[in-house]
Order: sequence, then C-alpha cells, then structure tokens
Amino acid sequence: MAPAKKIDVHSHYVPEKYRQTCIENGHAHPDGMPGYPTWSEESHLAMMDSLDIEKAYLSITSPGTHLVQGNDELARVVTRQCNVEAANFKRRCPDRIGFFASTPLPDVAGTLEEIKAIFDPNDLNADGVVVETNHHGTYLGDPEFDAVMAALNENRSVVFIHPTTPCLRTGQAASPLVNIPRPMLEFFFETARAAANLFISGTVTKYPNITYILSHCGGALPPLIRRMCGASPIVGLGDEMTYDKVNAQLNRQFYFDTAGWPFPEQLTGLLQHVSPQRILYGTDFPWTPLGIVTGLSKDHDEWLPKVFSEKEDRDNVAFGNARRLLFSKEKNNL
Repeated sequence: MAPAKKIDVHSHYVPEKYRQTCIENGHAHPDGMPGYPTWSEESHLAMMDSLDIEKAYLSITSPGTHLVQGNDELARVVTRQCNVEAANFKRRCPDRIGFFASTPLPDVAGTLEEIKAIFDPNDLNADGVVVETNHHGTYLGDPEFDAVMAALNENRSVVFIHPTTPCLRTGQAASPLVNIPRPMLEFFFETARAAANLFISGTVTKYPNITYILSHCGGALPPLIRRMCGASPIVGLGDEMTYDKVNAQLNRQFYFDTAGWPFPEQLTGLLQHVSPQRILYGTDFPWTPLGIVTGLSKDHDEWLPKVFSEKEDRDNVAFGNARRLLFSKEKNNL
C-alpha cells in the first residue's frame, strides 16, 4: 500500500540570525538540549520530498522569540525578523509552505500590534500563530493574556501550542531533573498544564472562535482529563467542567498532532476522547533529525492501518483534516 501524501503541521524553522541571537542571550542549550539543529529552506523542502509531504506549516519553537525577561524591545525585533523570514519563504513556495507566526508574549501590547500584521493578507499573511505553554512563567489561560485571546478570537485564529521549559511565575526555569532534556519528559506535562489551565480558567469557553493544535497528541493531557473534570467541583467549578463538556470542546476547538512517538499508546489513548477528524500529522523536523523523522514516518504508515480500519480516517490523519482546517483559512485570506 503506497503511503498517502501528508501535510505536516508540526515543523520548525531555525533561521541563522535567530540561532545566533538565542545563543547571545543565554539560550545556547535550549531546554537542556545540546544546541540548535542546522536548517535551511533547501533542506526542509528536501525532507518533505523524501517523505511525501505535500505541505509543511513552519513555526519557531522553544525558547520562542521573547528571549530575555523584561526585554520587550528585543522580543519585538526578533519576532518580526522570524515572521518576515517565514512569510518570505511562504511567498516563494506558497503550495509547499505555510507558517504559524510568532508573538512577543508576554508583551501584550507588542503582541496585539504584531497580530495586526500576522493576519493582514498584504503583510505577513500567516496561517495562524504559535504560542508556548508559558511565557516567562505566565501560562496560557492567565487573565493577563485576555486581550490577546480576544484578538485571536476575533480573527478566528488557529493557535498552535508548543511546550517549553516549565517556568515559575518569577520567570525562573523549573527543571527538577536537570540531567534530562526537557523535550524528553517535561514538555508533555507542560502541554497538559497549559491545556488544563485553558479549560479551568474558562478561556476555551470565553473565546469559542479559537482553534487550538496541541503538540505530541496532547502530551500527558488525555489520561488526566477524567481526573481534572472529576476534581473540578472541589475547586468551585461546579458543572462547568464536566467530562462530557470537556470532550465536546476538544472535538470542537482542538486538534492534536502526531509529532514524536505516538504509536500505539498515545494515539489510542487520545482517541478515547476525540474523533479521528481531530488528528494531524507532524514531524518536529529539524529538532527531530532527518534519520529519526524518516523512521517515524515509516511507523506512521505502518501503524495507521492498525489503528484506523477505514481508509477515509487514515487519509484524514495524513492530510484531509489539515486541509479542511488550514486550506480554508488560506482562502479566507485571499
């Protein structure tokens, strides 16, 4: 059986100027990783060709573009530089490349200004935004970000949520197992933490026009959903967060990508909460090296028929769901 064409919604770009700026500002080993991967437009397109990926949606990943706590000026410059680079790549390869624009959060004023350009078809013309699970210790769902969420809601934005290092409210990184790079373990709990706060804070309900993409099949969230909902009356949420209501919102406002090692346990656990129409393909290239991405792509092609008996479901995971979510956004921006 020939593999279906894929659309990659979890794919990163690492501009050289961005890499140098990160290193110069204390991020030589982001999230405990040895360093930054090499990246170029040519290598990204070559990866896509080798894995039958028809289109990739790029984003800047952790540590994001707000590199120094309190230095909003630097964050605004870095954010715009990265967004312009991605926008230019998209203009050169509109059938192959899309992107989720960065913001200078937790700088709310700077983010609101950047959002004007992000959704302007004559400016950045992005396909959505990427945010981290926390920004210097302020987590998604915090009231400080309400103005930003309102603007994203007004633009009916796709919001790609990518995990980062856990962080205390003071901006101090929280790394209890310093010998383990955070992407190996902590990232999954970060995704669960941020998603839970979006629900508990009422943000998901308050801004119903935002569509979220959670990385790595939702990280540690799926097996914790019933516990989160069951405990909600204890913290005064009453019937606002019932199990059925949360699952309904997950199937209405959330998508989940398959970047990493989702087969079989993570994906089958997630499917207890959402339908196959909420699953998207992702590679995590180039932070996941080409050799490993190639192996994971083979796992994807091998496992999909075991998890989904219907070809329609398999095609939806590989490309159909992403087309419906993101291609319609592009048409709206024309």
